[in-house]
Amino acid sequence: MKRIAFIALLLLCWALPGTASAAAKPKVRIVIEGDVLVDRGQTTKDLYVADGDVTVRGKVDGDIVVGDGDVTIRGDVTGSVVTLGGTATLGRRAHVAGDLRYGKHKPLVTAGAKVDGDIKKIKPDDASGGAISFAVGVWVAVTVSMLVLGLILLALFGRAGDAVARVGRSKTLRAGLVGLLTVILIAVVGVLALITVIGIPLGATLLLLLLPLWAISYVTGSFIVGRMVKKTGGAILAFIIGLAIVRVLALVPFLGGLVALLTALVGLGSLVVAARAR
Repeated sequence: MKRIAFIALLLLCWALPGTASAAAKPKVRIVIEGDVLVDRGQTTKDLYVADGDVTVRGKVDGDIVVGDGDVTIRGDVTGSVVTLGGTATLGRRAHVAGDLRYGKHKPLVTAGAKVDGDIKKIKPDDASGGAISFAVGVWVAVTVSMLVLGLILLALFGRAGDAVARVGRSKTLRAGLVGLLTVILIAVVGVLALITVIGIPLGATLLLLLLPLWAISYVTGSFIVGRMVKKTGGAILAFIIGLAIVRVLALVPFLGGLVALLTALVGLGSLVVAARAR
């Protein structure tokens, strides 16, 4: 039951690939690959599509962000529309309450369509364009770094990794609590050590240790997520699947930070529990 709850949290807002229509209840949609249709009479919240076309005949209560794909709007969008690699086409009944931003191809706006905000090309030197470029750069850098670190750890400690994953899968809640207590203990001891002159080196070392410890815990938690999805088979493939899930969810405001925190805590707790068991 704990394992199912953890998977459900990580997969919150996860959209299945393929052509799909939005459900009657509004919700955030994230699509890695595939087309999305919001038909007449339907409403969905923010749409984030990495590779696929988006057609809106109903209503999107939020923003639309598409990496590589075309966007066709014949309904209402209460937020902004951003197309990086495709073309946005607005029908005569389309209404975009926010901005219409584009990367490669200029939008096609039919007479009668309404855009309340600005229609602008994303440029690296724009404030918003620079922020987007910076955010994408950081996301890619973190993803690649975690991928390389995870592959190195699996190459060095493959068997230990599977043992830790078994702990994370079977004792998810306990691992998360142990991870949280471990972080609190290290932080408290580090701060207390800094108070005394003789303890400054120890305190500084403990606090500086939190960053690499977070990285190791994060990739460990990602591997655990991968093993929840792919219980058997190659460890590398399981890790890549888990990391892909966690890093895609990192794109969702607030939820991404929460998932990253839970992933790292469960990973750290699993490491501690598995080490104590051995």
